[in-house]
Amino acid sequence: MRKKIFLCLFFACLGITNEICFVAITNLINGDTICNSTRWSLTGKTYVWMLPIYCLIPLLAGPIIKKTSHLFLLYRLLLYTFLIFLIEFITGFLLEQLTGSCPWEYNNGWHILGYIRLDYLPAWMLFSYCIEYLYLYLEKNLNEVK
Repeated sequence: MRKKIFLCLFFACLGITNEICFVAITNLINGDTICNSTRWSLTGKTYVWMLPIYCLIPLLAGPIIKKTSHLFLLYRLLLYTFLIFLIEFITGFLLEQLTGSCPWEYNNGWHILGYIRLDYLPAWMLFSYCIEYLYLYLEKNLNEVK
């Protein structure tokens, strides 16, 4: 049980850190700013709602990674990315129903109803690869957390 809690917290922190860095870098490239900061401040942001969403990674990814390990890497990454898009769409929709707005409403790029951006596919595939690698590494090397 402690191992699952550790994995949930680890992937939540990893996901949030990656999201903040990704937003900062894309804002730098696009020339966007957050909170009246300068473009070169590399200011990123995320939402508290993302903590429980990223906590799902080891709970959902674990069984999927084990069942798909025989597939070619590209197929696995496309599957993982499709699942990320599905979760992003569902959680965005649910958050909009609960709070009145989706925190990450996409207004530009190739988006579907503002919930997911299809042009982020390469970034999500890279993130999926890192998740798979880290999950397998931690499962193999992490003894029961005491």
